[in-house]
Amino acid sequence: MNHVGTKTLETGRLILRRYTVEDAQQMYDNWASSEVVTEYLSWPPHASVDVTRALLEDWVAKYEEPSTYNWGIELKETGELVGNIAAVRQNEKIFCAEIGWAIGDRWWGQGIMPEAAHAVFGYLFKEAGFQRIEAKHDIKNPKSGRVMQKIGMVYEGTLRRGGCNNSGIDDRAIYSMLPEEYK
Repeated sequence: MNHVGTKTLETGRLILRRYTVEDAQQMYDNWASSEVVTEYLSWPPHASVDVTRALLEDWVAKYEEPSTYNWGIELKETGELVGNIAAVRQNEKIFCAEIGWAIGDRWWGQGIMPEAAHAVFGYLFKEAGFQRIEAKHDIKNPKSGRVMQKIGMVYEGTLRRGGCNNSGIDDRAIYSMLPEEYK
């Protein structure tokens, strides 16, 4: 494995980039304060932009570590920050990254997250040398599962009462992708 950190990635419609503390207001307004967006996430909606700013201060400091993979999703057309995609956990022994994401509900259903995930997966496989990428979702949140299916992840099973989020203890579907399955 070759940790290369969070580098800017571009797709047809998106710029995936490092955060700055100045992104706090957009992040707060576009998804971090939303009860709809955070319903199936493990962190609560941010109570104020100050909470978002403090989180971003921590995230920006972590960019010094080459094992940090955390991107803000920016629309090329407008320059607006609309979501996040990150390696939320890593298992160095098996070269595995667990990916998590969130996007403002105004942008749901537009193919933005599959586009972002495809770019991130390519980077993690080709540049960083990960040999497995996995993602999980509450089975009551099938939209997240559809993103996993659209990018070609393989359903492995459901972990009964395998997680906890803002909706409580949940059954969690797990998907994965290996480098040879990446298209």
